[in-house]
Amino acid sequence: MPEVLSAPLVVEFPFTRSLGPVQSAFLTGLRERTVLGVRGADGKVLVPPVEYDPVTAEEIRHLVEVAPTGTVTTWAWNPTPRRDQPLSTPFAWVMVKLDGADTALLHVLDAPRADAVSTGMRVRIRWAGERSGAITDIACFEPCEGGAATGAAPHDGHFENLVTGITTPARLDYTYSPGRAPTDYINALAERRTVGERCPSCRKVYVPPRGACPTCGIATEERVEVGPRGTVTTFCIVNIKAAYTANLDIEVPYVYGHIALDGADLALHGRIGGIPYDQVRMGLRVEPVWTEDGRHPDHYRPTGEPDADYDVYKELI
Repeated sequence: MPEVLSAPLVVEFPFTRSLGPVQSAFLTGLRERTVLGVRGADGKVLVPPVEYDPVTAEEIRHLVEVAPTGTVTTWAWNPTPRRDQPLSTPFAWVMVKLDGADTALLHVLDAPRADAVSTGMRVRIRWAGERSGAITDIACFEPCEGGAATGAAPHDGHFENLVTGITTPARLDYTYSPGRAPTDYINALAERRTVGERCPSCRKVYVPPRGACPTCGIATEERVEVGPRGTVTTFCIVNIKAAYTANLDIEVPYVYGHIALDGADLALHGRIGGIPYDQVRMGLRVEPVWTEDGRHPDHYRPTGEPDADYDVYKELI
């Protein structure tokens, strides 16, 4: 059996969101070294604050200020910090109920070793040297001595230059193994061939192959070479350069389409070039264009053949 491929894969994108009045006040308060919570209908102070009461579901705006000191309610030791975590040395993830709050805040505790952390220990906020209005304005918690501070005090939530939006990077690192059928497909592409697999029941040829028929649910093993030419079944015009194309020599607008390769019963997607974007159309006959060292087609271009009749590809749209 041929070796199954595997490779590291990173999915990363910036997540941008606007803030309502409660979250805006909370994050701006952190920038100003002030921790705000919100008082619910039952009188409990929630930190971090929420915009809707968890009991009544009504909108709540009753902001209160709590202390920068608190008590650890639970914790977990992290001996090997990962990239972009708050601390580069071993630390504890902690739930801290700040003095004046009735709920706990998740953050990190800078401690020398795991046996220095305990439930019930007293901690305080260590503020970041440079603050911008984000949860990272709390650099971490650190151990401290002393009893609980006084309760929550009302706060009007007014600050200059309120933070109204945040951008949070989201990243997922993992190792992807495509399995036997996709491995065969990828290896064939390296030889500038496109292969699919035929279902033994419905006889449809699926490209890329999945190792099983998505219609019949039975295993597929019969390899079938398709293409290389195909028909554009549908397409879209891309007007915004996405992050994954930022370093590629692709100018917007460009066209991405579904292409039914000759002999295939499933359309795959690919970029369409060699033609003005506003001349791409359903039924356009195309062929792959390979770069010198490419392991897959760089794009598809018109073949010059007459357009395919709609009845030929209508089931593949």
